[in-house]
Amino acid sequence: MAGKLILSFNDQTVGEFPLDKEAVTIGRRPECDIHIDNLAVSGRHARVMTIAGSSFLEDLESTNGTFVNGKKVAKHPLSNGDLIMIGKHALRFSMEAAAKKKGGVDFAETIVIGADQTSALRQAATDADAARARQADEESRDPGHGGPASANIGPARVRLISDAGPGKEMSLSKALTTLGRPGIQVAAISRRHNGDFIVHVDGGPDNERRPIINGTPIGVKSQLLRDQDIIEIAGVKLQYLVG
Repeated sequence: MAGKLILSFNDQTVGEFPLDKEAVTIGRRPECDIHIDNLAVSGRHARVMTIAGSSFLEDLESTNGTFVNGKKVAKHPLSNGDLIMIGKHALRFSMEAAAKKKGGVDFAETIVIGADQTSALRQAATDADAARARQADEESRDPGHGGPASANIGPARVRLISDAGPGKEMSLSKALTTLGRPGIQVAAISRRHNGDFIVHVDGGPDNERRPIINGTPIGVKSQLLRDQDIIEIAGVKLQYLVG
């Protein structure tokens, strides 16, 4: 089951709102999913993204800020019991049943490319990075997109081919694998029925640094990967290999 937000004011419960869709908006505007009619609340103050069982809160450049457990946040992965403060209103996040696995295996994995490039194949997944990657992957999909379909999706991996630590490999065994350095450049590879697709997730402060495939930056939509493709991300080169 999905989580929910319990809205209260002066310790009195005002309402409960299930997080039963991908984006739930919070703000003073009547069209917001959670409408808070208070001058301390911006028109579109914040939103909660819920993707594949993980929820995270994002402040929408509000005037007075969004706080979680007493700390001002821009983006924050939500955990059961977190207390969100928007103006004088409180929203308690309640996760009735977490769904972080599919088919008995972890749904997401992250490959972090370290500054020295030697830790390029170290697993270090975070809820926030995984949620953002899943969001980017879902937003990139549209009917007929993705190029020619392959008959079956078989074993695949990425191999580090940069000067530091060449030859290291990581299998792409998860439904979603994120690559890169958080805050610098992040992309994600999603395994679909018709192949492996790479999608841009984060390109740093201006969000303009997109991953490069065979010398060409990818576009807004996800791109089908093919055997031997060279991926450049966060200053590191990786080779995508099938079989």
